This record gives sequence, C-alpha cells and structure tokens, in this order.
Amino acid sequence: MALEQQIQKDLMAAMKAHDYERTNAVRSIKSAILLAKTAEGGKKELEDTDIVKLIQKLIKQRKEAAEQFIAAGRQELADNELAEAKVLEEYVPRQLTPEEIEVKVREIIARVGASAPSDMGKVMGVASKELAGLADGRTLSGIVRQLLAQG
Repeated sequence: MALEQQIQKDLMAAMKAHDYERTNAVRSIKSAILLAKTAEGGKKELEDTDIVKLIQKLIKQRKEAAEQFIAAGRQELADNELAEAKVLEEYVPRQLTPEEIEVKVREIIARVGASAPSDMGKVMGVASKELAGLADGRTLSGIVRQLLAQG
C-alpha cells in the first residue's frame, strides 16, 4: 500500500507545481489502479507488486505508442509519450541490462538442466518468476532462445 500512497503524494505535488507532464503520467497510474480495483473479480486492495505490474504495462504502452508516432512522422507526440514513460519508470525497480539478464539466465539453465531449444518453456517458467519486474519479457525470451541455441 505504500507505493499507492506515494503515488497520491506525487500527484498532489505535481499538480501544485503545475508540472503537466508528471501530472498526466502519475494520473494514469492512479487511473489504472482504480480500474484494477473496480474491475469485476478485482482485488479491493492492491499490493505494491500488483501496482508495479500495472506501471510496467503503462510504460510498455507509452513506448509502443511512441514508436507508432515516430513511424507516422509525429515526433512531438512521440516525445510526449517517452517523457511520460520516463516519469513512470521512476516507480518500478531498475531493469537489468542484457548482460545481467544473460548471467542470470545461464544460472537458471544450469540449475534446471536445460540443453536444447526444446527446453525453452522450462527455462522461461523459472526465469519469468525470478526476474519478474526486473526484465522485459521480450528481451528475456530472446536471450533464453539465443543461449539454448548455442546449447
């Protein structure tokens, strides 16, 4: 619950400072939390890990939107999306670099005894749990696929 309270404080501070970029970004977190709480079958109280997952989803959406804006030649809109993504990233744990992910994946491969690309599901199951919130799923699967292909 501490993260949700921090988000509320940050929203108030951003509004008082007339920082519209930060206000919009933090407001989107508040909105996602409210939607998750009021969704059918949703929890009444979200834990910090649930909120971090919501924020990571918002970051991913912002980055994908920025890519589409750039492709359409709308750099000013892309810059806005990337700026909001940067604000959102302040609320999630630091992401591991590809090199750090590779070291962790090598350890997991050795631990589960994987040796071929057919073991991808076994490795990804463990890696996804251990690196949750620390690594992007697309990056993680690419590194696992590459290491298992080297086999």
